[in-house]
Amino acid sequence: MSPSPASPAPLYAAADIHGHRTEFRDALREAGLTGEDGGWTGGRARLWLLGDYVDRGPDGIGVIEDVRRLAEQAADAGGQVGALLGNHEVQLLAAHRFGTAPVPGWSQPGGFHGGWARFGGQERDLRRLTPDHLDWLAALPAAVLVDDHLLVHSDTTQYLELGTGIAAVNRAAATALADERPGAWLEFSRRMSSRGSFRNARSTDPGDPVARMLDALGGTVLVHGHSTLTKHFGIPPEHVREALRYAEDRVVAIDGGVYEGGRILLTRLA
Repeated sequence: MSPSPASPAPLYAAADIHGHRTEFRDALREAGLTGEDGGWTGGRARLWLLGDYVDRGPDGIGVIEDVRRLAEQAADAGGQVGALLGNHEVQLLAAHRFGTAPVPGWSQPGGFHGGWARFGGQERDLRRLTPDHLDWLAALPAAVLVDDHLLVHSDTTQYLELGTGIAAVNRAAATALADERPGAWLEFSRRMSSRGSFRNARSTDPGDPVARMLDALGGTVLVHGHSTLTKHFGIPPEHVREALRYAEDRVVAIDGGVYEGGRILLTRLA
């Protein structure tokens, strides 16, 4: 008798850690993916983080360093830790690149630096950025397909303005982050910050936004962060316990609103 194929490795996702390093470490340990020392214990498990590692919280750079360390440890154990680009990474990179220079077409005082600070940017994160951090951030994909799950940061159809297909979207994101024009960065940041495309989606509606995303980028379930369960879905912080499935169970929202008094939802998807 031939050996049975190995069962698929468990798939987990979390989003919008926003500098809450202690809470992130607690969530990993509670899920059994790390031990008491913070080292990877998840074996073959796959963990994808859906962006927004920085801003709003006390230690965004520490979160980035934890993610990178865990990615190396997981790979050594036959597992995977992957990371996506979030809108706050785009804003941090723009603040670093363009500083307080005026941005054509945007009346924000202090330019990209002023806008980044207004949306929770932390000066200590900006000061601690190294060339290695910058290279890692600029290489993050905007979207990924894992099994039948389409993983993105933002609950928006704006990804389709970047391209049709995962590879095209990620090429467009990399091109935007390499652009020297402030206007191109502003447009990309606005696309990445868009939200709410799927809230009332129904498969029977013409132009159903969920179907458009899944048909173009793949998968049967779309998973996103960005829009907190606390503020954007109206769940009281003390009641945030699990991810929210909506749009006929085709979309999963996993931003538990940790910076709004909620929690990091480390969610098992498969």
